[in-house]
Amino acid sequence: ESKFKILYKNVAHPKLAAYIKKHNSLVESGEYLTFPQNQSEFKGGVPHYLESIEEMVPDIEWGKNIRLVLDIGCTDSSFVASLLDKEVLALSLGLKDDLIDLAQVSLERGFPTVSSPFASRRLPFPSGVFDAIHCSGCSIPWHSNGGRLLLEMNRILRPSGYFILSTKHDSIDEEEAMTRLTASICWNILAHKTDEVSEVGVKIYQKPDSNDIYELRRKRNPPLCKENENPDAAWYVPMRSCIHAIPSAIEQHGTEWPEEWPKRLETYPDWMNDKEKLITDTNHWKAIVDKSYLTGMGIDWSNIRNVMDMKAIYGGFAAALSRQKIWVMNVVPVHAPDTLPFIFERGLIGIYHDWCESFGTYPRSYDLLHADHLFSRIKNRFLCLLDFAFAKLNFILFIFQQRTKGYSVFLCSSQIHPDSFIFGSLGLLNHSQVFLVQV
Repeated sequence: ESKFKILYKNVAHPKLAAYIKKHNSLVESGEYLTFPQNQSEFKGGVPHYLESIEEMVPDIEWGKNIRLVLDIGCTDSSFVASLLDKEVLALSLGLKDDLIDLAQVSLERGFPTVSSPFASRRLPFPSGVFDAIHCSGCSIPWHSNGGRLLLEMNRILRPSGYFILSTKHDSIDEEEAMTRLTASICWNILAHKTDEVSEVGVKIYQKPDSNDIYELRRKRNPPLCKENENPDAAWYVPMRSCIHAIPSAIEQHGTEWPEEWPKRLETYPDWMNDKEKLITDTNHWKAIVDKSYLTGMGIDWSNIRNVMDMKAIYGGFAAALSRQKIWVMNVVPVHAPDTLPFIFERGLIGIYHDWCESFGTYPRSYDLLHADHLFSRIKNRFLCLLDFAFAKLNFILFIFQQRTKGYSVFLCSSQIHPDSFIFGSLGLLNHSQVFLVQV
């Protein structure tokens, strides 16, 4: 139901009200904010827009070889909604300077969304994980600062992945600058066409699938990144004005395009060393979810849409819930082993985070929080304990991001007592919808 209408008071503020008056894709209707199916930022509708992209580049097959999409700017969350209907998991990136807070609207509708600054630091994702990146009218100066922002897109885009840029108006100078920049990083332009119905100019670029083309450049600017620079390092790492080499070794992720969805969910790539461990983890979570989470805890799954796994390892919890009408944000703590590339390889989404800091989202964003032995790790972090008040404050901030009638499931060691500072001092266990499972 939230796909078509949400309570306006949950997202209301003056700048959004002004935005609604100028756009017919959002309509204030009494106490609700509604989203007419026949109206969107794309003239002719999002389904037509998606079909026109497939016609321009037949190799793009939504929901098959294209499973994971990053949508820049949250311009129209109906774009994400239409992709979900096609079994595409699109993650909307809300920009910190978006004063209208369209990312909050997207989350309230039940769509995968994160909010992050996009200026100087890398986005909190590993390299080469998105099948496609989409930007519609997002007004980002891709060619400024030596093309640093577009080079960040190049880092997180899968080899042979697609960058889809659509706009109604482009100045000649901007068009020429973008042409020079994309040529310098060897992106191939597959299509450039103005759709007659939507009146939107669409450009579709493709990232190279090997390093050979980089060696053919007459001007090797931007240069290739140094071999010892980790392309997956993304937590508080500044953006680099260089191109990471395309993975070529069998032990590197990104050397091959994943299987089509949904087969990729349980296909284990050659670069993962311990496949037996992955299979065991998948079976473990499937059994637990089927026997406990779906039937034995009294959770009303019909009211669950936005879920966060606060310590995802291989994404087994999210995979076990893949047939439910939900989406899971898989968080890989920055001090844990880096398993996030594999989570993306499975066709699931995730993000890096340090739980000694507050999580960047809006209040009451999630319907269910899941934490498997997360707090024992936080408890053992010296810096977190050193500043107890800071850790406590940030945890409170995160808990308030759960919806008023949401659920929290904490799996923890028996060594963590229910009266410990994590649970007792916050009064969490007095909440009827908080489950503490000691194992």
